[in-house]
Amino acid sequence: MNPNICTICERSFRYVKKQRHISATATIMFADIRGYTHLSERMDAIVLSDIVSAFQDQCAEAIWAHDGIVNKQMGDGLMAIFNFPIKVEHHAAAAIAAAIDIQRRCASVLEDMKRRGAALPIDALGVGVGVHTGQVEIGEFSTFRSDFTAIGRTVNLTARLESQATAGEILVSAEAAAGAQKLMASAASRLLVLKGIGHPVLAHVLSSTD
Repeated sequence: MNPNICTICERSFRYVKKQRHISATATIMFADIRGYTHLSERMDAIVLSDIVSAFQDQCAEAIWAHDGIVNKQMGDGLMAIFNFPIKVEHHAAAAIAAAIDIQRRCASVLEDMKRRGAALPIDALGVGVGVHTGQVEIGEFSTFRSDFTAIGRTVNLTARLESQATAGEILVSAEAAAGAQKLMASAASRLLVLKGIGHPVLAHVLSSTD
């Protein structure tokens, strides 16, 4: 959750909104450590847990700094929402700025760990990020427990974008890029065929090496 706001909308959604879920426009971000499964077979478990902890901490700090919420933490990955419950006028730009910050922060932490003597395959380590803007259904979807989240095509496409991002890359949909033209001015483009998506998707590519 975002410590900068009251979490009542997240923890007690149906009592605040008087319904279990609503339709909203939001920007969704997925971020993930590239090659985590392969790395887990090669690296000491304690070192790997330090990397995961640093990843989650740095991502959360970057997301909170841009008024997003960390909605799901999934071990080596996470999902964030921008424009709910905090209303952000330029939420696509906020999400992309957070993604850029995530890449910078995580790269800095890895380099610092290496300087302190950790045996890290730096070339193989990195974070992949996907960002997309669109309509989502947002709220609670479990009868038995509070499970505030966003679902729908926008979320699915964001997850597919992130899955195609290599270490150090941010893949941004055309819809999200349109809301952050200054940040995306120097971005390359890539046409992707994504699993479960019935048409090619144009992604704008930001790289930590740019």
